Amino acid sequence: MTDTKNLTQLGTNVEAPQSPEAAVLETVPFSRGDGPPAIVRFTCPEFTSLCPVTGQPDFAHIVIDYAPDTLLVESKSLKLFMTSFRNHGAFHEECTVMIGRRIIAATKPLWLRIGGYWYPRGGIPIDVFWQTGAPPEGAWLPDTGVAPYRGRG
Repeated sequence: MTDTKNLTQLGTNVEAPQSPEAAVLETVPFSRGDGPPAIVRFTCPEFTSLCPVTGQPDFAHIVIDYAPDTLLVESKSLKLFMTSFRNHGAFHEECTVMIGRRIIAATKPLWLRIGGYWYPRGGIPIDVFWQTGAPPEGAWLPDTGVAPYRGRG
């Protein structure tokens, strides 16, 4: 059974953090076992942050794939972390890479990639892709499933 005694957010009523810096990413132990590494995917199709210049909301579909080593991201803490960006003003590129780096700092995975598919503002969608290196050998990496932006056509 997974040891959850150190978790402070799961199973409790927790307020959303006011900033990504204040958010706590919690982890649980993971046993990889033999064979190729597992790939864990988190999809956040309704991600929101703020434009640092105008304060207007920016929306994205975020897809995170990672190969855990000994720690998994606890999903409620990830949800609270992602929600904390609703009050955070930063450009798309900064938000996307910040998410990836925070997960790496918390879990020290074998590998991580993140895709931020940002909805258009000013008529231009911005897609941001970042990863830690080559994917682990033998790992199954499905397509992210996010279609390129095609507007109304």
